Amino acid sequence: MKVADYDGAAKTAADNSQAPHRGPAADGTHRGPTADAARRGQAADAPRVVVTRAEAEDGPLSSHLRELGLEVLLWPAVSVGSAEPAHLDEALHNIEQFDWIVFASRHAVAAVIERVAAPPAKLRVAAVGQATGQVLRQRGWPVDLLPDDANAAALVSEFATKPMQGTKVLFPASSRALPTIAAGLTQLGATVTQVEAYRTEPASLDVDACRAWIERDCPGAVTFASPSAVIELEQSLGKPHFGRLLKTAKVIAIGPTTARELVERACTPIMAESANLRGLAVTTFRSLQTRD
Repeated sequence: MKVADYDGAAKTAADNSQAPHRGPAADGTHRGPTADAARRGQAADAPRVVVTRAEAEDGPLSSHLRELGLEVLLWPAVSVGSAEPAHLDEALHNIEQFDWIVFASRHAVAAVIERVAAPPAKLRVAAVGQATGQVLRQRGWPVDLLPDDANAAALVSEFATKPMQGTKVLFPASSRALPTIAAGLTQLGATVTQVEAYRTEPASLDVDACRAWIERDCPGAVTFASPSAVIELEQSLGKPHFGRLLKTAKVIAIGPTTARELVERACTPIMAESANLRGLAVTTFRSLQTRD
């Protein structure tokens, strides 16, 4: 089943569930009981999926998983906060000097757009991932370059087909941005100005409760949407419990950069069929329907 078959997967989940609700309709809405009532009525043995990204109970990944009949355990490993604004403000004050601006996340988009309503006419815009591109378009920004694969290496490969010598690139990034984009574009001859647009920091977890779930081998799957989530969850839980989680649960990574962090920890994750949150949810659902 492809990610495009999401609605079909949701219908299958509803048909197979013993819960007293009929699941999402083809248009994503629930028939009969409300979505909240449906969640309360889920079978007690519904597979539990750990969500490690920073989101609320009704966040996009959690919502996709619940629509597929899965129970969500929110273990946000990272939190997103504001960066010290001086360097970003200075770069954006001089934004007309740049040829390209590169966004690797929607958080960077939010930080820039709250300061600059519309880009200069000659500025071209690149984005990693459909979600980032969608946020830009919704705010009236053009997207001139969007690689098919939602990862930094694919973005650099797309730029490699363009004349980059002497090109000035602004890269508003996370405090923990990997060097792939800045180093890759520099090797192509661009002059890259990387500025901190937001901070990625450890989140506060109820570690004892998380460890108790792991000791009971209760999570059926764990999802990772960023390398930082892998690093921080291991740090919070401790290596013994984190290692046990990776051994007993299905491990799903949103893309190759996140997967590499897991491989370094002797875990071979399942890669999301499409590097977006819906793809992560559907791949998680599929993985729980199969036995090793």
